[in-house]
Amino acid sequence: MLKLALGPILYYWPRDTVFAFYDKIAATPVDIVYIGETVCSRRHELRPSEWLQVAETLTAAGKQVVLSTQVLLESGSDLSTMRRITDNGRFMVEANDMGAVSCLTGKGAFVAGPHLNIYNPPTLELMASLGASRWVMPLEMDANSLAIMQETRPAGLETEVFAYGRMALAFSARCFTARHRNLEKDHCQFSCIAHPDGLTLKTKEGLPFLVLNGIQTQSSLVYNLLGQVKQMQALGVDILRVSPQSAHTEEIIGAFDSVRTERVAAEEAAAAMQQWMPEESCNGYWFGQPGQSLNTDRSYA
Repeated sequence: MLKLALGPILYYWPRDTVFAFYDKIAATPVDIVYIGETVCSRRHELRPSEWLQVAETLTAAGKQVVLSTQVLLESGSDLSTMRRITDNGRFMVEANDMGAVSCLTGKGAFVAGPHLNIYNPPTLELMASLGASRWVMPLEMDANSLAIMQETRPAGLETEVFAYGRMALAFSARCFTARHRNLEKDHCQFSCIAHPDGLTLKTKEGLPFLVLNGIQTQSSLVYNLLGQVKQMQALGVDILRVSPQSAHTEEIIGAFDSVRTERVAAEEAAAAMQQWMPEESCNGYWFGQPGQSLNTDRSYA
C-alpha cells in the first residue's frame, strides 16, 4: 500500500508545542516521520537529545523515524551538527545537501532529500550507488518527468513525493523574517517563533504571494496533490509526504489516508480539506504548469 510520511517541521515552534504535536502524530496513520531542524541553526528550542527523545517516542508508536539534516550549512557548528546526525547510528537520515550525502556514503541506507536536485536517471543511479534507499522527488518536477525516472530507477529504491504543504522555493544566507523587523540575522531575536506558519508576503493588491520563514522562502499557496493520489499509485510512487502546519495536520493526514485506502473519493476529501488549510491549493508543477496554478482536470487523476 502507498505509505504516508510526515515531513520535518519547517517552522520555529515552542518546545512544548513540538512535544505536544508529535504526541498527536503518534496516534495518526502516518508510516514515516521526518524530524529535526532543516531550516535555521539558530532555532534551539529542542536540544539534540530531545529530538532523539521524540524519535524514540514515535518509534515506540510504530513509526519509522528519519532524522533530517539542514539544507543550507553556513558555519563550522552547522557542519558539526550535521555530522552528529549522520553518525547517530540508530536512525535513518535524510540528506538535504551533498555534504550529508558524503558523510552517509558507506554507512548504510539513507534518504536522498528533495533539495538534492535529482532530475535525471543518471543522478538517481549515482545516489543509489552511494547508498540511497529512497529519494524524494524535487518539488518542481512534473508527472511526465517522474514517469521517466520511475521507468529507469534502480531496483529497491523507493520514490517519495511531496504531496501537501507550502513549497520551499529558496534558501538564503539572509534572514528575511529578521529583515522584516529591521534586525540583523545574528540578532534576530528569534522572530520566526511569532509566525507558526511563516509570515505572509502580499502583493500591492493585497494578494498573498510568498511566505517568509527565516532564511527560507515558501509559496503562499499550498501544494496539494490529493486529487492525484491514484495517478501516483499508477506511477509506482511508494510514499506521499505531508508537510506539518500549526493546526489541523492530523486532519490533513486523515484526508490523505482516506483517499489512499479508497474509503473516501478524492473530490469529497479535497472539499472537506479546505477548512483545514492556511491558504488555497495549487498543483501546477505536477502538470508542467506554473507552480501557483490549479489544475482540476480529472483525466489526470
